[in-house]
Amino acid sequence: MDGKKTIIAVYVENQAGVLTRVTGMFTRRGFNIDALTVGETESKEYSRITIYMDGDASEQMINQLYKLVVVKKVEILQEDSIKRELMMIKVRNDSKNRSEIMTAVDVFRANVIDYSVESMCIEVTGAPSKIDAFVKLMEPFGILEMCRTGIVALDRGTKTLLAE
Repeated sequence: MDGKKTIIAVYVENQAGVLTRVTGMFTRRGFNIDALTVGETESKEYSRITIYMDGDASEQMINQLYKLVVVKKVEILQEDSIKRELMMIKVRNDSKNRSEIMTAVDVFRANVIDYSVESMCIEVTGAPSKIDAFVKLMEPFGILEMCRTGIVALDRGTKTLLAE
């Protein structure tokens, strides 16, 4: 792809099989989804799917999503939207690297959520670039395991997904 990333917010009815139908549309058209998050919204009847992918989502793709009865609203979020991600990362912990890891935790405003003599589990939240930078910083210490949630995003200001 051209290196451009697109974030699509899809407001859907909260029912079984919806995620499969929505993601199936991307699969059939050859799009690779880099990150996908799904969760309830302000109304338990609806869920919000946030799709982070390479390339541009075409108008045709948006129109196809609207053909699904369970889809209520689709929006391509702007570049300046607020983007956040959560990561938990487990790194090797020993007396030689402990202070360096703790300095990084402080600088990145992260939290140690589990601690043992051999390892440390750290929670980091923020923009995807912050998460990427923290991972790169932890690599020399030995990453034992990590899990990232994927991006969640909202438009800035008072604009909402359902606003007409």
